[in-house]
Amino acid sequence: MGLSRDSRHKRSHTGARRAHYRKKRQFELARQAANTRIGPKRIHAVRARGGNIKQRALRLESGNFAWGSEHITAKSRILGVVFNASNNELVRTNTLVKNAIIQIDATPFRQAYEKHYGKPVTTKRRAAGQGAAEANEDESKKSKHVLRKLGIREKTSKLDPLVEQQFGAGRLYAAISSRPGQSGRADGYILEGKELEHYVRRLRSRGAAKQA
Repeated sequence: MGLSRDSRHKRSHTGARRAHYRKKRQFELARQAANTRIGPKRIHAVRARGGNIKQRALRLESGNFAWGSEHITAKSRILGVVFNASNNELVRTNTLVKNAIIQIDATPFRQAYEKHYGKPVTTKRRAAGQGAAEANEDESKKSKHVLRKLGIREKTSKLDPLVEQQFGAGRLYAAISSRPGQSGRADGYILEGKELEHYVRRLRSRGAAKQA
């Protein structure tokens, strides 16, 4: 028996059995879940209804992620799944689905931030002597016009403390907003503000429960 998405086999809201007035139809067809995992990119093309093609991602290792407050989008490596509201099993197996909370490599965003503002995204990563020497060397190479422009930008730069902590660790929390099993892509956005606070709180409470 194949997978089906019909509702004829279900009882009505009063509990009555529904009459079987026809056999299965192809438009009620369902397929196996993609169960997209982290690994070297592997995508299958699936013919869908009307001759359309779906990109069924079986393995993905990177995606395009947007940093909303800084208007930066960059391709970044996916490191792991940390939270899924629907099923903890999807976290254990590192399955990529829409709205899964994942960790991504912070390097592309750190480089973009430092290039735009001309200052390190966090002071924790910088060694005391070496960092100061690199900063002086960079400033000597830049013109006065560029330094003045960077000085103006530096005044307007505001970074969420929770995001800054993640830059110190080299990993950022992000949410997947695409559907990897349908579009063949794992694109999303970096968590910030209230949403980030919510998921950090959930992850901490889950960690405390595991230790208990």
